[in-house]
Amino acid sequence: MKIEIWSDVACPWCYIGKRRFEAALAEFPHRDQVEVQWRSYQLDPGLPEHYEGTELDYLSTRKGLAPDQVTQMFDHVAAQAKGEGLNYRFDAVVVANSFTAHRLIHLAAAHGKQDAAKERLLSDHFEHGKDIGSRDYLTSLGADLGLDAGEIDELFSTDKYADDVRRDFAEARALGISGVPFFVIDRKYGLSGAQPAATFSMALEQAWQEAHPLVMVGSPKPDGGTAGEGAGEACGPDGCPV
Repeated sequence: MKIEIWSDVACPWCYIGKRRFEAALAEFPHRDQVEVQWRSYQLDPGLPEHYEGTELDYLSTRKGLAPDQVTQMFDHVAAQAKGEGLNYRFDAVVVANSFTAHRLIHLAAAHGKQDAAKERLLSDHFEHGKDIGSRDYLTSLGADLGLDAGEIDELFSTDKYADDVRRDFAEARALGISGVPFFVIDRKYGLSGAQPAATFSMALEQAWQEAHPLVMVGSPKPDGGTAGEGAGEACGPDGCPV
């Protein structure tokens, strides 16, 4: 079973959704047969590489939200994050364009380290006040992940992985995705937002059962015979056979 997750490094609900999904996946009996792929999405593609101002300034001026409304939103989201063991510090968030960070995630994916890159970027952005648009930061993160220094440098000297990121954007539009996080299971089931873990569990189980239907052994065949060794004795709501 394959699960694709569209999200943005600069999306606070995406980190919360990641934690809730992980909680559900950890309890899923078939988790070893689940492939998770992170897909790129940008909430604000036109954001400058570096924005001079705080997260509150950004949402107030660029998004036109009242400062009091933004502060209330911060409090609400931080409380939800805390419930998942996350320590959001909106006062320390560095507002920056996430495009190159998404390219780094694609580079990490080529080396089997996509989830580790995604986790660090989200944590560093929302919990540790790191500049996710900074070359120095992204280079350091790549080194921490064990990525080749030359390949990391290519992110800043070439357009490598830029087309991959844009393809993720285009695919999101084709699927009708207009907000993140968005979870797609086997290209059949879609879940929008940071759903409760129980909802993710239900979706995982439903998708698995549909992809792996139970095949009855010993059930009647169209010609009147039975498959296998035949049906065994069983009890039902009206009792047991005698």
